[in-house]
Amino acid sequence: MAVLRFKALELVDHRKPVDVPLTTQKISEYFGKNVFGMEAMRTTMSGEYFKKLVASIKHGTKVDRAVADAVAAAMKTWALSKGATHYTHWFQPLTGATAEKHDSFFDLNNDGQAIENFKGSALVQQEPDASSFPNGGIRNTFEARGYTAWDPTSPAFIMETYGAKTLCIPTVFVAYTGEALDYKTPLLKSLTFLDQAAVEVCQYFDKDVTRVTATLGIEQEYFLVDKALYEARPDLVMTGRTLFGHAPAKGQQLEDHYFGSIPPRVHAFMVDFEQEALKLGIPLRTRHNEVAPNQFECAPTFEDANLAVDHNQLLMDVMSKVAERHNFKALLHEKPFKGVNGSGKHNNWAISTDTGVNLLSPGKRPKENLQFLAFFASTIMAVYKHADLMRSSIASANNDHRLGANEAPPAIMSVFIGSQLDAVLNELENNSQISIDKGDNLYLKLGIDKIPEILLDNTDRNRTSPFAFTGNKFEFRAVGSSANSSSAMTVLNSIVADQLIDFKKKVDALIDKGKKKEVAIVEIIREYIKASKAIRFEGNGYSQDWEDEAASRGLSNVRTTPQALDFLVSPTSEDLFIRNGIFSKVELHARHEILLEEYTKKIQIEARVLGDLANNHVIPTAVAYQNKLINNIKGLRELGLDQGEYTESTIESIKFISKHINIIKKNVEEMIEARKVANKIEDARERAINYCDVVRAYFDVIRYSVDKLELMVDDEDWPLVKYREMLFKH
Repeated sequence: MAVLRFKALELVDHRKPVDVPLTTQKISEYFGKNVFGMEAMRTTMSGEYFKKLVASIKHGTKVDRAVADAVAAAMKTWALSKGATHYTHWFQPLTGATAEKHDSFFDLNNDGQAIENFKGSALVQQEPDASSFPNGGIRNTFEARGYTAWDPTSPAFIMETYGAKTLCIPTVFVAYTGEALDYKTPLLKSLTFLDQAAVEVCQYFDKDVTRVTATLGIEQEYFLVDKALYEARPDLVMTGRTLFGHAPAKGQQLEDHYFGSIPPRVHAFMVDFEQEALKLGIPLRTRHNEVAPNQFECAPTFEDANLAVDHNQLLMDVMSKVAERHNFKALLHEKPFKGVNGSGKHNNWAISTDTGVNLLSPGKRPKENLQFLAFFASTIMAVYKHADLMRSSIASANNDHRLGANEAPPAIMSVFIGSQLDAVLNELENNSQISIDKGDNLYLKLGIDKIPEILLDNTDRNRTSPFAFTGNKFEFRAVGSSANSSSAMTVLNSIVADQLIDFKKKVDALIDKGKKKEVAIVEIIREYIKASKAIRFEGNGYSQDWEDEAASRGLSNVRTTPQALDFLVSPTSEDLFIRNGIFSKVELHARHEILLEEYTKKIQIEARVLGDLANNHVIPTAVAYQNKLINNIKGLRELGLDQGEYTESTIESIKFISKHINIIKKNVEEMIEARKVANKIEDARERAINYCDVVRAYFDVIRYSVDKLELMVDDEDWPLVKYREMLFKH
């Protein structure tokens, strides 16, 4: 194993940046060239069918068969002109990754002649084998049928892989009985729900608003590790994170990596990756070094939430493939290295009208500020009422390692809005009931005109907040880097929409009692501000003081996934989702079971890898080095040179190694037995909790002794690539 390590290091020392063919075109000239977007549709379809398709996309209505046939014909012509030979329904099952089954355009006609064929029926629906995807008991394994159905709101695209080109058609994935088996279906339902609820509230302010869209910008953090070093670390290969590894003398403490000069090999990768992403219509704009060594970030412009999620899933796939070309491995795990920053996927969320207004952006006129406050206060109230559900939406075995660490928000859900807005809300809260006389300046008396017009520039950021307002959007910072953002966004869309319905009911009730509309709106805003005050926090989310204060406020601090997932199926969550048609009870409980099983399997795999590395790599290496020291002492004694401090310190080293070998062996054996006990537990929740509380408890004990041995054993003998090598070689 040590030989493999040094061969890997030698390879890295000879790596050069990969030559990337640079296009001479401006980005605007090749952006989306591999996407069957609106322009491609317009040029390949008849005007009548194109208008019908656009209307269906805009209003969310069903695409009729004739239009589907026209789209399929145009899509086939376009894809073949690009060199595509196959097509696939591209979907997002509950594995967290994307899935695809390729079919050829090739077919035989009645005369046995080869033709290219692609009908509307193949575009609209396929029947992939659903037996091996997570389903949480929705369907039996022997009942393999599932359906993928075309999502016309997300354009088809061509994926290039080593010269082969495949037309990818974004779809939903459902069981033959109709239950959702994917992340996209509930996301689409939540977006429709939010649209309907938000439009109703917008009618108070602008009768021209007929549609509201959730927009999303997803920042993606990741690590790059040389491929050879990655392959010399079985734990990285099998689990995505390092189960052992002593912290290097230099990590991120000098803060010299953040926004620093991008290393040449990494820069070549970024250029290549960005070109591929841009051709696929992913609007990347930002690239930079992140805080930890060998950690980086990319970020796109805002898009409709459904498309943004699709693009982020596609981006992770493209990133991994391009990294391979550059002899890198892209690490998307939330915490691949202990002691340095983990990686998040900050979801920047806003809501906009079809009249071009961002509802979370204060305006220049008092009426616009009142509208802003209505949506702003409703969002905060929604987070307050469903903070635990939001915590469950970002829960995973990976994210448990990150939440609450020095670079990530805590597991306590809170909202940061900045000192200026905090002062505005406090003043509005403390205003007494206001009577409006004829000729009074309504907005002045209400205090609405005091919201700064340049709030975007005056709102600070708080890296310790899981849900922060940043001027014209909310940033859900607690989402993990490997997660499918649909989970968090489905929850956020749903809780805000539900709160907007409550807002309108209460305002209408006051108006029916004779209240002036604006006064009624302010009274409900004030009610929400008072009721949700406990969720607002402007301080340091990392501090023990905040944990104590949060407890006094009644806010939950659930650090581990099995317990956090309870909130997904609480009576409150069930009522929210079922009443509003986002999930059925069957779907909700199925997802709960799937997430519990995913957690268990990840900890189970980590435990197996940890035991294997400890028993078959670490302990033999430590014993071999211990024998070297013993033979050294024997040699000294044979020469009559066994006196003095050197001999004593060597004996102490032998004892030190023996101590930690015994600790490792004892705890690995106990962990294996604990795993056997856990595996016999039938209830998914109890099994997950047992893996969390009992099996996982051995990890840190074993790791501590392994990391101590890493410092003791001769560097030439140590089998595992070290942190200083993975984090500082590129």
